[in-house]
Amino acid sequence: MIRNLAAYHFVAIDDPQALAASIRAQAGALELRGTVLVAGEGLNLFLAGAPQAIEDFVTWLRGDARFVDLSIKCSESAHVPFARLKVKVKREIIAFRREGASPLTGRAPGVAAQTLARWIARGRDDAGRRLVLLDTRNREEVGYGSFAGALTLPIDNFTELPAALEPHRDALADATVVSFCTGGIRCEKAALWMRASGLGHVLQLDGGILGYFETVGGAGYDGRCFVFDGRVALDPELRPLVDQALDPV
Repeated sequence: MIRNLAAYHFVAIDDPQALAASIRAQAGALELRGTVLVAGEGLNLFLAGAPQAIEDFVTWLRGDARFVDLSIKCSESAHVPFARLKVKVKREIIAFRREGASPLTGRAPGVAAQTLARWIARGRDDAGRRLVLLDTRNREEVGYGSFAGALTLPIDNFTELPAALEPHRDALADATVVSFCTGGIRCEKAALWMRASGLGHVLQLDGGILGYFETVGGAGYDGRCFVFDGRVALDPELRPLVDQALDPV
């Protein structure tokens, strides 16, 4: 059995190249495959390998004081859904290119999966405000599934979200907006930017769709969640749409 790890953490990284080199060496020694992005704003990673190897890697990474609070999401598959290990240094761990969206200066309020499931069932938050779920992913991902009735945007890249959201601003003014994405990284930046740009009642779904599936299953969700590896998409029980071996390259 293969364990698949998804995690991200916003924290100041003074020397991204040095961290990338350390991660490349450790993950390689543990025979892990996947994609790791390192930037001055933090770390974003998707790795797969033997369960003990994944556990050892997480223990090693949390040994760095910057990542002691790293939150992880795990799922299982029969095969490794990556062909090789890639560790890259980027300007951002998820490109957005907007002011007012840096999680290093503060975090938008979050909502836990259990709370959101209750709000979805009611159609309102605990204060009685109308609930709007905002999908911050691109149209290809949305095609595999999303929360029922969510506001989806015709975008191909995350950087297009601000312009695509503009026509909806007035309609969102009286609502509690919960932004969501695959694992939490895009909806965290989007929620920060939306609040900074004048939308006051915006929250982010803690842990994203994968965290929601892990905690409460598929309540209020239609379809699967697209993932960026050979599994293609996961259902609410975290079962892959495709589970076949990829040859190492």
